[in-house]
Amino acid sequence: MSGQRDSLPDFAHAPEEYAPPPVGWVRDQLEQIDATGDTGAVDIGGRPVVVFTMRGRRSGKLRRVPLMRVEHDGAYAAVASKGGAPEHPEWYHNLIADPWVRVHDGTTQLDDMRARVAEGSEREQWWERSVAAFPQYADYQRGTQRQIPVFLVEPAQ
Repeated sequence: MSGQRDSLPDFAHAPEEYAPPPVGWVRDQLEQIDATGDTGAVDIGGRPVVVFTMRGRRSGKLRRVPLMRVEHDGAYAAVASKGGAPEHPEWYHNLIADPWVRVHDGTTQLDDMRARVAEGSEREQWWERSVAAFPQYADYQRGTQRQIPVFLVEPAQ
């Protein structure tokens, strides 16, 4: 991955380092999570979410992205579906440029996490888990020609 830092960013930062989300429903979800300190305060279609915080590749500001909760043995999947759009979501490029991530799951904040694109049989396994958590992912994949990337977000070693 290009542009990788060798050390974990300091997520304890000034609020002005956050870039607000451009989509209103995402902003509304993040405001509810911030008010309660708990990702359980929101859902998508009755299913739980987690929030991934990452560094924007162009702005350098922190970006927060609520995604479906797909967790197994302390690792998480971040599915770059963009609702089945023909292009990857912007946050996909952020994780390629800088893989350090904070995961907010429930009331827990996990700072020492790194993302990488899952490939081969590992991707297949995580794709199945992702579709089990949010069946619409399968519809998204059928509706696009690109293979939807699945990032594996796991504790840094």
